Amino acid sequence: DVLGWGGYWAWDPVEISALMPWLSGTAYLHAALIKEKRGMFKEWTMVLSILTYILVIFGTFITRSGLLSSVHSFAQSKIGPIFLAFISFTIIVSVWLLSSRWEILKSKQVVRSYFSKEALIIISVVLFLGLLVTSFWGVLFPIISEMIIGQKVTVGPPFYERVAAPILGALLTIMVVCPLAVWSVVSFKNLGRLLWKPFIFSLAGIALPLYGGLTKWPAVIAFWLIGFVLSVNVFEFVRRTRVRRKAESESFWTSITRVFQRNQRSYSAMIIHIGVVLMALGIIGIEFFQTETQGTIAAGQELNLAPYTMEYEHLDVFDTPDARNVARAVVLVKKDGEVIDELYPRRDFYYESGQPVTIPGLRSTLLEDIYVILVDWKEVTTEGATFKVYHNPLVKWLWIGAWVFIVGVVSATWPNKGLNTAKDSKGKS
Repeated sequence: DVLGWGGYWAWDPVEISALMPWLSGTAYLHAALIKEKRGMFKEWTMVLSILTYILVIFGTFITRSGLLSSVHSFAQSKIGPIFLAFISFTIIVSVWLLSSRWEILKSKQVVRSYFSKEALIIISVVLFLGLLVTSFWGVLFPIISEMIIGQKVTVGPPFYERVAAPILGALLTIMVVCPLAVWSVVSFKNLGRLLWKPFIFSLAGIALPLYGGLTKWPAVIAFWLIGFVLSVNVFEFVRRTRVRRKAESESFWTSITRVFQRNQRSYSAMIIHIGVVLMALGIIGIEFFQTETQGTIAAGQELNLAPYTMEYEHLDVFDTPDARNVARAVVLVKKDGEVIDELYPRRDFYYESGQPVTIPGLRSTLLEDIYVILVDWKEVTTEGATFKVYHNPLVKWLWIGAWVFIVGVVSATWPNKGLNTAKDSKGKS
């Protein structure tokens, strides 16, 4: 809020360095699931766990060494070589340990069907690693270019976006089928039976945007995939609950509780995936439909950003008891000529530190955010001011999805007393 709208992600080198261990860690968790269920992927599970640890140290090295310019990095210090030496030592020891035990870790199990659950998870692991390699190359490219040609050549957001977009689309596609797939073998007849209802409901993900006049087909396809993933997860949860209720003659809510307790990790994964697609909804809104404008207007004049207009009423300049000088604008948000909100973007100047802080005016709904920043003003007459306005559709779903994701993670790691009690009772009997 304070710095002004900078976007949810800037593809900054330090941000990417923080993302990379998350990508390898996510790949590890999926690979570990195959190891647990099918006894496969043991060696690659070890590789991914070691890689995740090394990337955490690498991210710290990038942040603390000052090797790359970033708004998040620290000033250049002598600690960088220490981290680099530790990373090298870790890689050497890890490679030696893995090579000495590789034959022991290798599994004799094989993938029997390209549409089995383990095959789909392996594809998702490869996609995560593809995004990881892209990110790693983008971070190192300025360093490599400086070593070769003596000049740092930075890699900007367009490079990452071109690579990341199809990979994320492929991951969403896998998230449609994977919850319904089974281990080892696949029945296309059973898969089709489980998919047709969610498919019909997912068509709303196409119908609604098209009805609203959307003509960007990549966005339409993305909306459809999001609707498909949500429909599959909801239908599968309801189906399992109904099976339980019919078998045990329980109430609906009791069946939900029992089903969740018996399959806590599975349903927590569903919650996590729902959080991911909700975040994807917010990302699509920003990437395809964000608009912005900037202009200088006098009091009583308007700044247009379809379908809204921002009318600048007046500017108040005053001191506060905590040693701040506040310049606060009053901006009316209008739609179809009617006032729908009143925003107060302002600039606070702290006398003690001599630093200004920009506080935007924000109107936030589930459909869109309107973000108004007071850029400049005429301090003598207070009649004219410069505003920057952002219209960010669906961005709130990015934050909602993040909270849903966190709920899923907490649920997955929460101790399941009911399941443990059931196992103990079964063991004693």
